[in-house]
Amino acid sequence: MNIDPRYFEEMEARIPKGKVRTRFAPSPTGYMHVGNLRTALYTWLIARHYDGTFILRIEDTDQARQVEGATDVIYRTMTECGLTHDEGPDIGGPVAPYIQTERRDTYPRYAKLLVSKGAAYRCFCEKCESEEDSGDFDRGDDPCRDMSAEESQARADAGEPYVIRQRIPHEGTTTFHDVSFGDITVENKTLDDQVLLKRDGLPTYNFANVVDDHLMGITHVVRGSEYLSSAPKYNLLYEAFGWEIPTYVHCSPVMRDQHNKMSKRHGDPSYEDLKAQGYLTDAILNYVALLGWAPKGEKAEQEFFTLAQLAEAFDIAGISKSPAIFDIEKLNYFNANYLRAMTPEAFAKAAEPYIRSVVKNPAIDAAAVAALLQARCEKLTEIPEKVDFFEALPEYETDFFTNKKSKTNPEVSQSMLEAAIPMLEGLSDWTVDAIHDGLIDLAAKLEVKNATLMWPVRIAAAGRLVTPGGAVEICHILGQEETLRRLRLGLDKLK
Repeated sequence: MNIDPRYFEEMEARIPKGKVRTRFAPSPTGYMHVGNLRTALYTWLIARHYDGTFILRIEDTDQARQVEGATDVIYRTMTECGLTHDEGPDIGGPVAPYIQTERRDTYPRYAKLLVSKGAAYRCFCEKCESEEDSGDFDRGDDPCRDMSAEESQARADAGEPYVIRQRIPHEGTTTFHDVSFGDITVENKTLDDQVLLKRDGLPTYNFANVVDDHLMGITHVVRGSEYLSSAPKYNLLYEAFGWEIPTYVHCSPVMRDQHNKMSKRHGDPSYEDLKAQGYLTDAILNYVALLGWAPKGEKAEQEFFTLAQLAEAFDIAGISKSPAIFDIEKLNYFNANYLRAMTPEAFAKAAEPYIRSVVKNPAIDAAAVAALLQARCEKLTEIPEKVDFFEALPEYETDFFTNKKSKTNPEVSQSMLEAAIPMLEGLSDWTVDAIHDGLIDLAAKLEVKNATLMWPVRIAAAGRLVTPGGAVEICHILGQEETLRRLRLGLDKLK
């Protein structure tokens, strides 16, 4: 087997050193689920907290699972979330390329280097692809494990197809350290000789990860706790190559309840789903950061963080080994707070598409409608059902005019509207102040509580029991002509 040491020396010379380097390495399957987003966020936060380098790597060796356009979803999500990368497929970097299939010539060289070191071997056995990918099947020692180097080389030279498997020691134990879980020791006899290189020359996920992480100088590896069981095999690979082992940060799963992990199969939302459901990116990120991590020290009680504040506060020691439950009500709470904290102009811009989806009339001022909503909604998607009455007066029952607290019933409401219509008709200036003062003065003249007059005016104007804003704001937005038309219709209904 020809091994050119100069190739490996050149690859080593390219590795950046002296800084924290993290990577987010998604597969282009078209779906950025919450756990994936959390991994991206944590890897970005570690890099930024330590003034390091954040790398985006696309792991596309599993061609069967690829979805067209999925890489665009990854780029779009990262950009929207502000998780800017310093190196990656689109901007390059010192250890390019950053797409695994573009690195396919690298992996066989390293797999063969392991064979030459005795840490791996060629396996010529016929096994199905799924077995090759997982290495998870019931067997004794692989019959190829103890094949002589000469026979193995001869069969390979003859063109016989093979995979390359890791040679796991039969004896002893392997110990690895994780930031959250501490030291974990496993007996080597419980580990299988996993496939490193498949028949088509492409690496398995586990092998490509180790090779790329080393060659890209990754110092901290963040991944799900489901990979804890693979970590001993990763360690053995690092040791076989003589490479430094990175800091492992295994994150416990995000659960939908006490017993079930979140998953696409069960209809749990992706980042894009949450956006479509009316959640703000900043609120999503803030909430996701706290799914399995807690700030320490003086920030221990803090809930709301900007991305910059998270980067400053983020300490990997705060990552929990307990699973985190995704609570949609808690996300609603975060989102409502973020909506309220927006400037009126920013909220109006965010709300306008939702308002205009149901209020087509250009005479209705969308910004004025938005001003009524900012303190009254948890999600942007709630907006259409709250404001559609501005476009058209809905059908409503005369029962709506009865309200015990406001001391109204159909008879009282009729007399209130009979008094309000001519007063509003006589207003030469249709402003919030003029409408407000006119109604307040009228209530005083009629010797009734303000609410006794305001309730029937609002019901007639909106046709709804619950509205964002009161009678004054609704009348002002509708305009004088439309307000009077609706109040007359209400009066007719009461008569």
